[in-house]
Amino acid sequence: MQSELFLDGRVVVKTGDITREQVDAVVNAANSTLLGGGGVDGAIHRAGGPQILAECRAIRQTRYPNGLPDGQAVITSGGNLPAKYVIHTVGPVYGQSQGRDAELLTECYRSSLALAAEKNIISIAFPAISTGAFGYPRHEAAAVASAAIKKFFSEAGAHSTVARVRLVFFSAADAEKFIRHQRF
Repeated sequence: MQSELFLDGRVVVKTGDITREQVDAVVNAANSTLLGGGGVDGAIHRAGGPQILAECRAIRQTRYPNGLPDGQAVITSGGNLPAKYVIHTVGPVYGQSQGRDAELLTECYRSSLALAAEKNIISIAFPAISTGAFGYPRHEAAAVASAAIKKFFSEAGAHSTVARVRLVFFSAADAEKFIRHQRF
């Protein structure tokens, strides 16, 4: 699949390996422990090396002893990744948020983008948050994610350093499903 551009080229939808993206920050679809896991989380921890895990442990000890809440985001260095930073966010497990799934998924994108802007990050790459083991239907997640990103750009405007967002999908089928259901 070729990449598709949205929002005047500020958003790129593509397939690839998020751990190899040449961006300022990659977003990790983490679990609340911040200690690694499967899917994107495990891949980022493996590729990024022990520095990311050490920083996540420090965050758990100092700021989130009970784990990172759904929708929130924290930042670490990128370790051995091409990206300088990793922004870790915890998406909702679909159907287990008392009807707040879309709200919490929106908050993942909003809080990650706000943290990126706070750190003067220009380019950021997102995986499809919550659509793997957390069971969020891909077509619903596409609508939520695209609406959240569009709202961020419309509200932040020229006041944000974030200029480019990449949505990186592991499979072409998932990228195509996102494109069919996006709301840019």
